[in-house]
Amino acid sequence: MSTPFYVSPQQAMADRAEYARKGIARGRSVVVLQYNDGVVFVAENPSRALHKVSEIYDRIAFAAVGKYNEFENLRIGGVRYADLRGYTYDRDDVTARGLANLYAQTLGTIFSSAGEKPYEVELIVAEVGAAPEDDQIYRLPHDGSIVDEHGSVAVGGNADQISSYLDQRHRDGMTLGEALKLAVESLARDTNGSERTLTAEQLEVAVLDRKRPQQRKFKRLLGRQLQRLLEEGSGAAESSDAAEDESTESTED
Repeated sequence: MSTPFYVSPQQAMADRAEYARKGIARGRSVVVLQYNDGVVFVAENPSRALHKVSEIYDRIAFAAVGKYNEFENLRIGGVRYADLRGYTYDRDDVTARGLANLYAQTLGTIFSSAGEKPYEVELIVAEVGAAPEDDQIYRLPHDGSIVDEHGSVAVGGNADQISSYLDQRHRDGMTLGEALKLAVESLARDTNGSERTLTAEQLEVAVLDRKRPQQRKFKRLLGRQLQRLLEEGSGAAESSDAAEDESTESTED
């Protein structure tokens, strides 16, 4: 009689995690940044039909990388949860924290289940508050853990390098144009440090704008508006660099 093949639980979980990470790393990255009036989502996504960034509820948005059919099922489930909770209780009872907990339970159950493969997805759930300090950003890896993020976060392929780039350059109080420019710069960097050029047609951009008079704060940035913001961000960055150069010269003198 043959001896049954044994794999330790630790090794099985490590193999499942590695499988999920490889699937996620094949996807183009998504970057989420706080700016002075809200939260901006920027994804490298030339498709106009398949969205990586979507609205969930009034003040809440969702971004994801990995297998589209898997994170789309999670998005739809989140919308149903938010609609039911808002209808049953109150619209203010629908929060990013509650939604993140729901996704964590779902991803964790799937990841630990031996009968099915883990989801090859990584999610971001964000909620815009009345003030910058009230904004909430949660990152959910494939295993269902929850990471509370502040300022900036990146998921997908090359996420570690992008996150390091953002951590060094993101600051509080950035305008939308400045934050958008920084996000595009971070996405355009290859693993070897060289830079590509990303045009408005290659980007999917949306914001949660706390200053919108409507109850729904989510808005997609498209076409001329997106192009204008990219140009404004470039102009602001050049002005800032010039001011720093002048300050350095005057100090040396």
